[in-house]
Amino acid sequence: MQQVTDAAFRPYGRIVSVDTKSFVKTIGMRPPTAAGTVVYEPNVLAFNDLDVCNVLRDIVFGELPIEFGHCSGFNAKLNAFEYHRSSEVDIAATDLVLILGRQQDIDWQTCSYDTAKAEMFFVPAGTAVELYATTLHYAPCGIDGAEFRCGVVLPYGTNEALENGIPKGDGEPRLLFAVNKWLLAHADSGLDRDGAWIGLTGKNLCL
Repeated sequence: MQQVTDAAFRPYGRIVSVDTKSFVKTIGMRPPTAAGTVVYEPNVLAFNDLDVCNVLRDIVFGELPIEFGHCSGFNAKLNAFEYHRSSEVDIAATDLVLILGRQQDIDWQTCSYDTAKAEMFFVPAGTAVELYATTLHYAPCGIDGAEFRCGVVLPYGTNEALENGIPKGDGEPRLLFAVNKWLLAHADSGLDRDGAWIGLTGKNLCL
């Protein structure tokens, strides 16, 4: 386990110096996630009304339209890796762990990634991090089985359903799973039932 303050985190992202207190308070008022589940909401109106939303839009995303949602629940496994054509800002409302990889380590001949190359980073509550576009990531992991809560900020429209459905063919197009979202799933995840490409080889990492 490494820390986001460690030099090892630099290829993946950076800590963003913003005041996250209002977000942590707001998401803390939401009902608990059902046990054993993970939920993702791409855009929550209550988060858009927070000052930190305007700061992230203007400073991190250069005034691009953004969506401010969250990923919350109970998780201890990698299950999949995704990436976008843009940075993603994650705001830890609880202590959590991010399992990360690098897009540069994808074997494009087979569209696969060896999970032995992934790294784990502890993110303390209240910390905002920017994950670069080349950083592979997925749902955070909670600590000691506790529920995690994480704000997720992305360009508007990311993770929406594809207009023309999941494409077929060779190479990177087969990884496209949603708008601005390319996905490599592990066979243990069951995501192939939703059309995901099984591209993670090795162990399905578990916290």
